[in-house]
Amino acid sequence: QVQLVESGGGLVQPGESLRLSCVVSGGNVSRLLMAWYRQAPGKQREFLAQLTSGGRSVYGDSVKGRFTISRDNAKNTVHLQMNALKPEDTAIYHCWGRYNLLDYWGQGIQVTISS
Repeated sequence: QVQLVESGGGLVQPGESLRLSCVVSGGNVSRLLMAWYRQAPGKQREFLAQLTSGGRSVYGDSVKGRFTISRDNAKNTVHLQMNALKPEDTAIYHCWGRYNLLDYWGQGIQVTISS
């Protein structure tokens, strides 16, 4: 059973940075299709970034150029580096993974951007 656990969220001011981490257990992160999503109150879930097992990354338009997804195979972890954060980035951020056609979600972590 694959499990995903996010960490690294919190409260920061506009313009600052945060790095989210998603630790994968029960599976090899290098063999999973991994992604990050977020959901703000009253809004639909939004795709942020995806990383294939081959290392190809894709980004949503709202975060392109500011967010970077990466993978640390030694720690079985996927990161989301978030720079130049804006108040509209405030949301619950979820890690997602797909392995053998099954989808797995982390529990989510709050990110709040406020002065």
